[in-house]
This record gives sequence, C-alpha cells and structure tokens, in this order.
Amino acid sequence: MKSPAEVGAGIGAALDRLLGDDARAVELLGGIVNDGVLQRLDGAGSSGDVLVASRPVTHPTYDAATVRTPTLISLTAADSDVYESECFGPVAYLIETAGTDESVALFRDTVQRHGAMTAAVYSTSEDVVADMREAALDAGVALSENLLGGVFVNQSAAYSDFHGTGANPAANASYTDGAYVASRFRIVQSRRHVD
Repeated sequence: MKSPAEVGAGIGAALDRLLGDDARAVELLGGIVNDGVLQRLDGAGSSGDVLVASRPVTHPTYDAATVRTPTLISLTAADSDVYESECFGPVAYLIETAGTDESVALFRDTVQRHGAMTAAVYSTSEDVVADMREAALDAGVALSENLLGGVFVNQSAAYSDFHGTGANPAANASYTDGAYVASRFRIVQSRRHVD
C-alpha cells in the first residue's frame, strides 16, 4: 500500500514525463480562459499541501498565451469545504481518507448533495469497482471503470453514451431523456473495457 505522499509523487513524476516539454505540453493543455481561473489556480495551495506545483508553459507559436500545468493539492476527508466546492481550472485534489469504504461513502455523499457530470474509478479489486458502481447508481452519475487510452469525460454520442443523467444536482439535464415517456426514470450507465 502506498502513502498519499507516495501517490502524489507518482502523479507528479507522470505529469513531468507527460508535460515536461513545453512544445508537447501545449498540445495537451488548454489556455487559461480568464483571470478568475488563474487566481483560483494560484490560490489553490492555500487550501492544503502542494504535492505538484503548477508551472507556466511557453507556447512556441502564441507567446502571449497563458498556459499552466495542473497542480495537485493534498487534503483530508475533513476538508470538505474545499473539495465540495467547484474549482474550475487545472486543480486536482488528492484526498486522504481512513480507507476505501470512507472514500466510496464520501464520493456517494458528495455527488448526491452537489452533483457530478461523470465519475471514474481505477481499481484492481472487483469488489471496489462494484461498490463504486452501486455508489454511482445511488448518486445518479455515469461511471467509467478502469478506462485507459482516450477517455471522453463528456460523452459525445447521445445514442450510445449519455452526457449527464438528469439524476443529480450537477447533471440535471441529459442529451437524451426519457421524460417524454415517464420523467421519474433516469438512465445511469457504467462503462468498462470489454475483454
């Protein structure tokens, strides 16, 4: 088992490999759209320990572009005032919990109260994946299970993948909606690779 610091170091090393070269990084990262996003990014470190710091990326063609790498902030389960608030921009939280059961419970509770467009789980344990599937169903959010490669956060095909479920506070609408038949039913899907 790895400590949160070891997990953070692993994520940091992976980000360095992926985004270490500015010419490559600008092809993967988007520009910062406004000063509010930049202020949230710059202020994110005040909410917890910075495990991976954001850095400016120089765009080789558009030197005036504001491009930054993501930052990773360490929090605990008690920091719900931080991770239950939207922080639009390249900010991610690594939340230390007492264990998997608490992590799943926090996920379910947070999505039920605040909503989510989509969720993902990565685990080698089928029991953990099954628990997350049940939590996602309870919370009304689409779940991606151990997807690798091109993972589309916002599903793009309305007739094969659903964008939003209409079943939680953030996903209160859907590209496809059965409300014309019965508005009390919602579709929540989970996706995984086929072996």
